[in-house]
Amino acid sequence: MNEETRTTSPDEERERQNQSEARQRIVDFGSAVSRSARGNIYTLTIVGQVEGHQVLPETVKSTKYEHVMPLLADLEQDDEIDGVLLLLNTVGGDIEAGLGIAELIAGMRKPTVSLVLGGGHSIGVPLAVAPKVSMIVPSASMTIHPVRMNGTVIAAPQTFQYFERIQERIVSFVSGNSGISEKKFLHLMLKTGEMAADVGSVIYGEEAVNLGLIDRIGGLGDALDCLYGQIAQARRDREEALAAAR
Repeated sequence: MNEETRTTSPDEERERQNQSEARQRIVDFGSAVSRSARGNIYTLTIVGQVEGHQVLPETVKSTKYEHVMPLLADLEQDDEIDGVLLLLNTVGGDIEAGLGIAELIAGMRKPTVSLVLGGGHSIGVPLAVAPKVSMIVPSASMTIHPVRMNGTVIAAPQTFQYFERIQERIVSFVSGNSGISEKKFLHLMLKTGEMAADVGSVIYGEEAVNLGLIDRIGGLGDALDCLYGQIAQARRDREEALAAAR
């Protein structure tokens, strides 16, 4: 008895390949693409510790800047991606790597939304405020503290000036991409008496919104609705621009 061999159509083969690529993206980068009539959204996670120029041990959950930076550049140019959702649960990490990623996100023209889940600590604060709209769940926390450095530090005036200039860059970026003033953010950064072994502040969901650091309280559904709203507005703007050019 001959068995009928079923052939796979090009559409089915393409769908299977897309599913395989999607699974691989989740494994490699903690990212995924969701497609719908409302728009195609790329979800990118920043988790664990932001890894800089030095490789962290395999036991440390990390986000590698050499993966994220070219990925963001590619997303900005990808016509099939309408918006980017950034999910944050990070303890912080390398200052220059984190600030570099934040600058890339802030410079994107595509709709972007961040959602702080669990924690957006240290250099995670600039990452959280970099998108066009920032959101936080009520239970999430954010640690704001002065610039710190591991390893050998030369106790010279130039070293402290360097720390101060880096700190100014962070304060300027955060205040420029959120509703908090430089003075208020610096006050939170240098606050004493709140942290047992450090200078700084720990703030939670609603407090972050009340301070103007984060735009609004919300969950995943709220973040997606906000992103789809930005995508719809971007489409209307493009249609109006095309109509005006005719």
